Amino acid sequence: MRAVQESLSLSSFSNSTTSPTSPSSVPRSYEWLFGCHGFWHNVALMLASLLFVLYLSFQARKSFSKLSHGRSYVIIAYYACLWLVSLLNLIWCSVQAWECTPGKELAWNVLSLCTTSGMLFLEVSLVAFLFQGNHVSGLEALTRTFVVSGLIVGLDLLLKAIYMFGFGIPLFIDSNDHTHPTKWNLWVIHRLVLTAVYGLILFMYHSKWRERLPARPAFYNYIVIMCAMNALALFACGLTGNGAGFGFWLYGATIVCYHAFYLPLLYVTFLADFFQEDDLHLENVYYSEMKDAGFFDADWE
Repeated sequence: MRAVQESLSLSSFSNSTTSPTSPSSVPRSYEWLFGCHGFWHNVALMLASLLFVLYLSFQARKSFSKLSHGRSYVIIAYYACLWLVSLLNLIWCSVQAWECTPGKELAWNVLSLCTTSGMLFLEVSLVAFLFQGNHVSGLEALTRTFVVSGLIVGLDLLLKAIYMFGFGIPLFIDSNDHTHPTKWNLWVIHRLVLTAVYGLILFMYHSKWRERLPARPAFYNYIVIMCAMNALALFACGLTGNGAGFGFWLYGATIVCYHAFYLPLLYVTFLADFFQEDDLHLENVYYSEMKDAGFFDADWE
């Protein structure tokens, strides 16, 4: 009888200890919004990525119609890649709490690796298009561009995977920012390469090799923005690797700007003109580009 009473008292004690935890389960359901980096950080990322995906969805019917009539392999492939990377980025922005959740480190690292590699693929592909001249079209140009971009991004992905899964360095977990200084050395090299590439293209725009690049202000503005962004991220990684707290905050700000605004910037730079309703305006834009490139000089001879 005494044993029964003890078991009943233990069960009532366990119920009394577990019942107060039910209210605490409510804040846990909001941890995806308020946890880890904070409310404003998470909202800025989720809102910007969600709005861009909604914009692509609202424009999808008109975009598909344009693609079916235009029959440009480059634009079709790039638009499909943009959709895929935008969805990955939306998922990445929506699960920021995984970065600080025990047991989710592997899932967060894999998702971050796929998302950043997809965005880097778009970056490298656009740079490859720029280096190929004023007009790139056809299946051959698309294959050449995507093969080169795939090799570069594949090498970058392999290097990051070796760092994460081979040496155990958490490249995409920034809660312990001073634990792995090797991580920041890798990010310094990564940003240094990107800054050098964008700086080289910016130099070409102001040199005698300017004719090799598309004569469009949108591309020039894109290069200026990306060069400044990567230079700022390079500075932030250097400061953080030396233990400066301001550098870690600045690095986080560059990550927010990159994931929130890069894909819309790329869409405006490379795809927006193609999907405009005014076909005459689009033809005038392309005519001006060809005229600036010297395609019609032979007509005056």
